[in-house]
Amino acid sequence: MRLAMTIILLFFYLPVLSQVTESRTYALSGLVTGSKGVVIPYSSVSLHKIADSSQVAAGATDEKGRFRFSIAPGSYFLKISYLTYEEKRVSDIIITNKDMDLGTIMMNTATKLLTEVVVTSEKKLMELDLDKRVYNVSLDVSNIGANASEILSNIPSVTVDIDGNVSLRGSQGVRILIDGKPSALTGIRSTDALRNLQGAMIERIEVITNPSSRYDAAGETGIINFILKKNRTIGFNGNFTGTAGIPGNFSAAYSINYRTQKMNLFSSFGTNYRRNPGKGSSTQQFTGTDTSFVYDQTNNRTRRDFSVNLMAGIDYYITPNTTLTGSFLIDGGREKNLSKILYEDFDQSGQLVRNILRTDNEKAKEQDTEVSLSFRKKFPGNNDKEWIADFKWTNSGETESSDYTQENFTTNELLKQRSGNPAYEDNILLQTDYVHPFKEDGKFEIGFKGTIRTITNEFLVEEQTGSGNWVTLPAFDNNMEFTEKVYAVYTMMGNKIKQFSYQIGLRGELTDMRTGLVKTNEVNKRNYFNLFPSGNIAYELNEKNTLQLSYSYRINRPNFRNLTPFADFSDPRIYFVGNPNLNPEFSHSMEVGHLLDWGKGSLLSGIYYRHKKGVVERIRLLDTVTGISNIIPVNLSTQNDIGIEMAFSLTVSDWWKFNSNFNFYHAVAKGAYNDILLQSQTTTWTNRTASRMTFFKQVDFQASLNYQSPRITTQGKDLSIYSIDLGLAKDVFKGKGTLTLNVRDLLNSRRRRSIVDIPGYYSKSDFLWRPRQITVTLNFRLNQQKIEKKEERNDEGGMDN
Repeated sequence: MRLAMTIILLFFYLPVLSQVTESRTYALSGLVTGSKGVVIPYSSVSLHKIADSSQVAAGATDEKGRFRFSIAPGSYFLKISYLTYEEKRVSDIIITNKDMDLGTIMMNTATKLLTEVVVTSEKKLMELDLDKRVYNVSLDVSNIGANASEILSNIPSVTVDIDGNVSLRGSQGVRILIDGKPSALTGIRSTDALRNLQGAMIERIEVITNPSSRYDAAGETGIINFILKKNRTIGFNGNFTGTAGIPGNFSAAYSINYRTQKMNLFSSFGTNYRRNPGKGSSTQQFTGTDTSFVYDQTNNRTRRDFSVNLMAGIDYYITPNTTLTGSFLIDGGREKNLSKILYEDFDQSGQLVRNILRTDNEKAKEQDTEVSLSFRKKFPGNNDKEWIADFKWTNSGETESSDYTQENFTTNELLKQRSGNPAYEDNILLQTDYVHPFKEDGKFEIGFKGTIRTITNEFLVEEQTGSGNWVTLPAFDNNMEFTEKVYAVYTMMGNKIKQFSYQIGLRGELTDMRTGLVKTNEVNKRNYFNLFPSGNIAYELNEKNTLQLSYSYRINRPNFRNLTPFADFSDPRIYFVGNPNLNPEFSHSMEVGHLLDWGKGSLLSGIYYRHKKGVVERIRLLDTVTGISNIIPVNLSTQNDIGIEMAFSLTVSDWWKFNSNFNFYHAVAKGAYNDILLQSQTTTWTNRTASRMTFFKQVDFQASLNYQSPRITTQGKDLSIYSIDLGLAKDVFKGKGTLTLNVRDLLNSRRRRSIVDIPGYYSKSDFLWRPRQITVTLNFRLNQQKIEKKEERNDEGGMDN
């Protein structure tokens, strides 16, 4: 513990000590006015070095039109801009050994009004970089009115199953972050909580397939980072969205901010009501030495959920280079789900012998609270030199309860059961990063991060006797306590020498994990330290072509959902249970990429290889006598994946934009459980293609196709999935609003179909999570332009680890 505290103090005070050694700085100030002497408040002011035009300071004038910078001696020039005024440049500013006041700087009115400005450069739906892909959510028409989970299913190489589990390049070992950090918005038990996050609150999504040492080592296949909207435009502005659709879909959201010279107030809000009907069927066939039987299962489910989330905060600009940010998040929701399962049992001769109907009436409630504090300091004289310190506290609670009735129509027997399953989480995060530039393009980084996470989960199932009393089922009565502590230190260095650039890093993580079952006094402890190297080499052949080679070593720790041994009791014939004895997965990942960018289009192509050990897979353990199956996660196999990925973006003309992504991979898995060899070899591919056309300069039409080919598993096969989405959008209210009509899953084809084929058992299932959706969305922008033009991005979310 003393060592950990020493490291924390060292990294917090290292930037402070380095600042002491900085050369003395001097004040540069001035007053900005219009041609008639009227002061211009909140105009943008930036200071640049004459030698290389690099920016060393930036800010805005105060309410009285004044600005002030603290800078080191040197030669500079100044840029000032504001709305309907021409940009002003002040040259030959030489700071020697005293403060300088530039006096009154007069700006001239632009010859064209703001309303006459034509935006000629637009953002792309997907911006391709060698180390990540940036997906601009609002530019995909099919995302308007959708939630975060639905938006993820539209991102190339990303798939989301009916339980909300997210896969990247065919693997579920992916890390989900909000603004670069873990968040209550991702939920306690699973990423299904992303359905509560409204798409109108999301600015962009970053997909990082081979993260550097700056990021957590967790997530063996990469990181998906949601960047929420947070505007910093001077004055008051906002974005408001409302959606209505069928089947029951009603949502509303806003994102607003108000900025002055010294502070920026920001807030976002989202509320959503959904009614999602779903249905499915399956056939289970058991073949034993003495007996065999078959049963058909039909599922009908209606899920109703209502959620609300509110985020608000403040950026306080202590100085032009120092910012203190505080924010809070409140997230809550309720669910009412009704599920009916009809079992039809057949004997060996195919005769129907029993009909059973099981009804699950489930209620759930969730509430999350999150408080964040962030300090960011850019050092005078060099804007690339900065120190960041973050603190976050999260408290989450989920309670689930179900009432079960089971009717046997053959014997007229009635069975009643009930269950309770509350879970509570506390999470503390402490993090600090220091970035020190050297030479012209070099950068050295060092940082520390500590997280402490505790979860308690109670589980109880009771059954009603003939006398009306409720008795506990001993096999379904326990309390679980889970504690995870992860302390990490990283260092990273990179530089660019002509066309060649490199980045190397090393991250060390100490993990202390404890899982305990209170009532049965079972305790499982895990304690391990690992080093995670990473590297990235790039060579710029010319302005249009760049080659890259990257490597990372990563870990996928078992999540709470896979560790908890409590069963999903809704289906008494198939139990989904966790495994407290799971170990982490480890993976080596290599990738070779080529980026071709020719202005109107870009093509990112790459070959990747992953070697994974201790791969966690859910296997089916069955009792051929009772017909009961237990589906349990185990560290089953070693797996090798090799894949080819291509992402293509093209602006065919001013009115037609085209995007397509193709991911092809071959996976070989080999393992054993209870001396039974389980292995698979599969070749599969996914594709998403979207075409967006603009008619009459006001109406956008988009069609997109998603396809996922069949995939062989260690115990069977997942069949293909495909879907078609359509969208139509038109600007209204003189460009201040957009009206959108969307149709998701036009053909009702987004179904999960699978086959399990093992000795003594065969199963084939087909499930439709939700039917075709039709939505109408109205978006209104207050003092904002439509988000299409390129803008300078503040990559705070990408900086965090």
